[in-house]
Amino acid sequence: MKAMYYECFEATPEIRTLPDPTPGEDGVVIAVGATGLCRSDWHGWMGHDPDIKLPHVPGHELAGKVVATGRGVVRFKVGDRVTVPFVSGCGHCAECHSGNQQVCPSQFQPGFTHWGSFAEYVAIDYADTNLVHLPETIDDATAASLGCRFATSFRAVADQAKTRPGEWIAVHGCGGVGLSAIMIASALGANAIAIDISDEKLAFARECGAVATINAASVADVSEAVREITKGGAHVSIDALGHPTTCFNSIKNLRRRGRHVQVGLMLGDYATPQIPMAQVIGHELEIYGSHGMQAWRYDAMLDMLAAGKIAPQKLIGRKISLEEAVPALMTLDKAEGKGISVITQF
Repeated sequence: MKAMYYECFEATPEIRTLPDPTPGEDGVVIAVGATGLCRSDWHGWMGHDPDIKLPHVPGHELAGKVVATGRGVVRFKVGDRVTVPFVSGCGHCAECHSGNQQVCPSQFQPGFTHWGSFAEYVAIDYADTNLVHLPETIDDATAASLGCRFATSFRAVADQAKTRPGEWIAVHGCGGVGLSAIMIASALGANAIAIDISDEKLAFARECGAVATINAASVADVSEAVREITKGGAHVSIDALGHPTTCFNSIKNLRRRGRHVQVGLMLGDYATPQIPMAQVIGHELEIYGSHGMQAWRYDAMLDMLAAGKIAPQKLIGRKISLEEAVPALMTLDKAEGKGISVITQF
């Protein structure tokens, strides 16, 4: 198969011909129709994820068609169109049995714990637990865009924060995660405030449903700007970037008994950010993480998509080839412009 491949962290990836994967007894092989580029892939390429063993093929947001199945697979067959959460569970442990595959202690992640989807084919284990059937009305590129950013944002906004109609939600960072969170919050009837340093991204955030925007580079204090707009602070706040400043501001701008959800990864030098703990205690703030979303919860998200309440396809900025994805991956930490990039040509 044709795949993006690197043997050293931070070294320029190559496009190589590699052996095709084969399915495990309870797994499948998927012919990749589309796969998204995500900042998490950049973190992996930089060496921030200890699960990655070199040499490596990245990629974790994918959609495609099942081309081979193991003997133990019951719910899926060759020819089925599928996607998969980027955090997948073993299906056997207590967390999986409770429906929380996203925190399975034996979890696997394509593109991190094993070779991923920047390739013509990818193998996925525990298929019956983790695969999601795709309706024909959703194309591969749109489905791939759901896999990490959109699904993680859906869980963050709908399940972890339990965002309610009429509440104020501040979203720090208007990349793929942040724009997804804004779109989902708006669909749930909340009032989203978009925060970024790019006027272009802030303008696009309004198109995605934001009712107000803040350019963090133009105000003296982001948290005070949020408090002024909301008349007391956000009910919910999302750090969609994963930076000490956005994490701090996201907690600081909450009203009393507000809820912060950390979605942006905090790795490497950012792993132990400073937070306003006195405010957390005195105002009884709630702090949550959001780490992917279970396969069984995809139906709620797909139903909203079918009903036209959310439109993740609007977030796709570029459809690119596997070759074009090499420089795109290496510069994801400096990515400019709106929308996300999806590999659709192999």
